[in-house]
Amino acid sequence: MSRRFDLQGHRGARGLFPENTLEGFRAALAIGVDAFELDVGLSADGVPVVHHDLALNPAIARGPDGAWLTPPTPTLHSMTLAEIGSWDVGRLRPGSAYAATFPDQQPMDGARIPTLAEVLALDPEVRFTLELKTDPTRPDATVPATVLAEAALAVVEQAGASGRVMFESFDWRGPRHLRRLRPALKLAWLTNAQTVAEAALWWDGKRPEDFGGSVPRAVAAEGGNVWAPAHEDLTEAALAEAHALGLGVLPWTVNQPEDMRRLIGWGVDGLITDFPDRARDVLRAAGMPLPPGRPGTGQMGGRA
Repeated sequence: MSRRFDLQGHRGARGLFPENTLEGFRAALAIGVDAFELDVGLSADGVPVVHHDLALNPAIARGPDGAWLTPPTPTLHSMTLAEIGSWDVGRLRPGSAYAATFPDQQPMDGARIPTLAEVLALDPEVRFTLELKTDPTRPDATVPATVLAEAALAVVEQAGASGRVMFESFDWRGPRHLRRLRPALKLAWLTNAQTVAEAALWWDGKRPEDFGGSVPRAVAAEGGNVWAPAHEDLTEAALAEAHALGLGVLPWTVNQPEDMRRLIGWGVDGLITDFPDRARDVLRAAGMPLPPGRPGTGQMGGRA
């Protein structure tokens, strides 16, 4: 089997290395991935940064004194870039549920929350799927979806990276705005059971009922290019429907080899995983081509 398959590391390779850090991305590149799926928020001074949560996560954040962050935790958009960069996010908090979920994650003390520009500069060949982190159920916790979308787009265009970036969000207002601004951009439309059930909010007025109950048809109506469903929600029939509509299908977050084998057997176009090493083993066993490892990728050093 030689079909093209898109292996994307989730937040770098969260099961193996600290999530959404330059150190973690470099280590994942050495293993070998086609792309990274990562998260983008905006600082108080308008700089796109790479971090999953709307606020700092007390399971990963330590202050300059080494003390773990305690709630209430500040939102990203309430902090300047300098304030965001003061937190060490290089290891999981001992005893936390997060540490129990990823017991083999390798600590990398001193890792910081990077800017989007720093991450895009890591490697001129790697592709990125940028999740715009806004939440219509928590409008005060982030900037408006259109503001974040435009800020991230500006960084991508300044880096000359438009051809190797795909934008996505559960909050469809962001990708929809980018489609209006730059129709040629590659876009993905994230879904899970919650956002489909509350589609009128997350899809800004549209609902599956408007498309005969079909999520793939709703995605296709937005202009494609990719549907990114939670892997446990995906059915073989929905995958076939999406392909018939011309959509690529990129499920997330697929961590167990048996799920990888099943989805690959169905014919998904790629997958997002916390464990690209496991996915490579599954792809190798299926006789599928593997992305090359790139050790020593990128330049070390802090932000200017």
